[in-house]
Order: sequence, then structure tokens, then C-alpha cells
Amino acid sequence: MKILLIEWASFGNEDIKEAFTAEGHTFSCFPFSNRDGRKDTEIAKELSSVLRRDTPDVVYSFNYFPVISQVCKTQDIKYISWIYDSPYVMLYSYTALNPCNVIYVFDRELYLEFHRAGIHTVHYMPMAANVERLDRLSGQKVPLYDISFIGSLYTEQHNFYDRMTGLSEYAKGYLEALMAAQRKIQGYNFIQESLSPILDDLYQALPMDPNPDGVESREYLYAQYVINRKITGLERTDLISAITKRHTLDLFTHDAAFHMPNLRNHGTVSYYEQMPLVFRHSRINLNISLRSIKSGIPLRAFDIMGSGGFLLSNFQADFLDAFTPGEDFVYYESEEDLLQKIDYYLDHEDERAAIAKNGHDKVAAAHTFRHRVREMLNA
Repeated sequence: MKILLIEWASFGNEDIKEAFTAEGHTFSCFPFSNRDGRKDTEIAKELSSVLRRDTPDVVYSFNYFPVISQVCKTQDIKYISWIYDSPYVMLYSYTALNPCNVIYVFDRELYLEFHRAGIHTVHYMPMAANVERLDRLSGQKVPLYDISFIGSLYTEQHNFYDRMTGLSEYAKGYLEALMAAQRKIQGYNFIQESLSPILDDLYQALPMDPNPDGVESREYLYAQYVINRKITGLERTDLISAITKRHTLDLFTHDAAFHMPNLRNHGTVSYYEQMPLVFRHSRINLNISLRSIKSGIPLRAFDIMGSGGFLLSNFQADFLDAFTPGEDFVYYESEEDLLQKIDYYLDHEDERAAIAKNGHDKVAAAHTFRHRVREMLNA
């Protein structure tokens, strides 16, 4: 099959290219960024010209872009997109209904939301890992960490919550109580459905409007882009603080100024070269999922297991579709449970190593980019 890859600064570019080639397909690339200043009309004109010239069988991108869909609809060519971000507001564009679309999301509950609404262009497909590439890196040497976490603390550019100004005392108290309640609940997120009493206050403090071509609500925008990120930042910070009262933790994040006792902040790591080595050579790798993810397995979890690392994660329901707790990975249910499991697996090296191997082997057997390419293109 001949594929046109919409290439932008996404995770997985090299992995999907390798998978296309290994599965016997050919591809060419269309450089793209929806932030480079080009208008949609310019992008559409250029893409239309490339499609007429190269005549690919299918157009593919990580994440979904309405302008790409509109061109594919006009040119009558299939557009496959695989969304790994959450939240992802462009999924709520009316263009998602275009019949040319085959849109994959990694979160089963999100897929069901669209399915129940009668939208049949959105499908469920978990993320993946390029285990062959990750295994090729395994011989390189890095320091051995006991506990590591790679991810955002949402104290940087993503922290919209702290940009709100002029909130009434009632709205502040309502939000604080709402976030405190949500933090006690795993597996169900009620933030979006609870915002109507303070929606006007939120809009005055931080105006956010739906996209002109979108059906998303203001409640969705504030819940997913403001409040759930704040909850996640608080949760990650508090869990790191609890761990470092008992152990040294190695953190890899954008916020170089974040420090506390027994914390080693290494800053950022490169996705392809350094991150897999941290995962493989950490005794325990933490996954603390973004609260916007309803049930899905984050890409980080597949990267950890695919790298041969031991995964200790919060509970996400989609894990149970593909992996066995205590055999392929371990999940925690509370801060106390997390601390107990850290202590246990640091003291039970053989059991920890066996679980890490099982997780790696299961990803290799059924959850690589090659598996996902077969599923997408065969469908």
C-alpha cells in the first residue's frame, strides 16, 4: 500500500515509518504543522497538489487534523489518524463526521462516548511500542535508578489554572472542594458535569471559547484543559513528595526548578535515545495518568513495558483488556498502597524482574507498531 504520512513533531514518527516499511508498504512524507503560520487554505492547496501528484492509497497522521480531513474528503481518499494526546479538542470538530475518516483513540471510554452518539468514524485502538528498536538500545549503560518518573508536573506552560484571575471566593471554594473530591476517586471523572454553577466565573477569570468548527462545550474546555491538569499536577507533586520521604526518586521533567529532599531532578530526556534507557534501568517506573484520560493506557506505559522496565501505575480500566495485574505490571489504588508496593518490589528483586520481563514480552507479542499498522491498514 502507498501511504502519505502527515509528518509533524509527534512522538512515534520513526516507529510508524519503520512499521510501514517492515509490513511491506511504501510511504512519502508531507511536512506539516498547524502552528507554522500557514492558513488552512494554503495547507489544503499544497496537500491537494501532493495527493494528485503522488496518488497514495491512504493518508495517515498521528492525531487528527480537520484541514487534512477536508482535503481527503474532497479528493475521496481515506484518512487514518491515531490520536495519542488527551484531551484532544480537534476530535470534536464537525469534520470528524467526514466519511473519509478512520479515527483511532487509545481510550475505550472516549470511543464509547462517540459510539453512543452514533458517530462511527471513531474507533478504539490502544497505543503501542517499537520493541525491536527498544531492544536494540538495551545494551547501552546508564545509572541504575530505584524509582523514576518521566512526565510533566503541569507547573509549566500547561498550567492554565494558575492563570485565572478574579475568581470569586465562592468559585474558589467550589473548585477546591471539587478537586479534593475528584482526587479521592479513580476510574470515574465528574469534573466536566459539575462545572455549570461556576461556569460564568470561570469564563470571567480565563475566557475560553469553543472552536468555530467544533461541538465541544465550555465545560469540556475548562474541565479537560484547566482543572484536570491542575488535579494531575497536584497529584503527581503530592505522590512524589510522599515517596521522597522514604526513598530517593529520580525525576525527568520540563520544570528544572522543581526540587525537594531526596529528589534528583534531571530535567528532560530525549524520547528516542534516553527515555527507554531510563525505563529499562530503573527498578520501578511510575505512571501517574493525566486525569483527562478516562480508561486508556497512556503511551508512557507501553514505552515502559516495551523497554523492559517494571511498571507501577495508577489503575486504568483498559489495562485489563491486554495485561494481567501482578503478572505484567502492577497498579496502586491509593498513596498508601503505592508506598507499600514500592517498598515490596524494591525488596523482591526476582519478582520485580519477572513482572518486567512478562510485560515486555506481552507488548512484543501483540502491541507493537507493526501490529497496529496491520490492524489499521487491513481494516
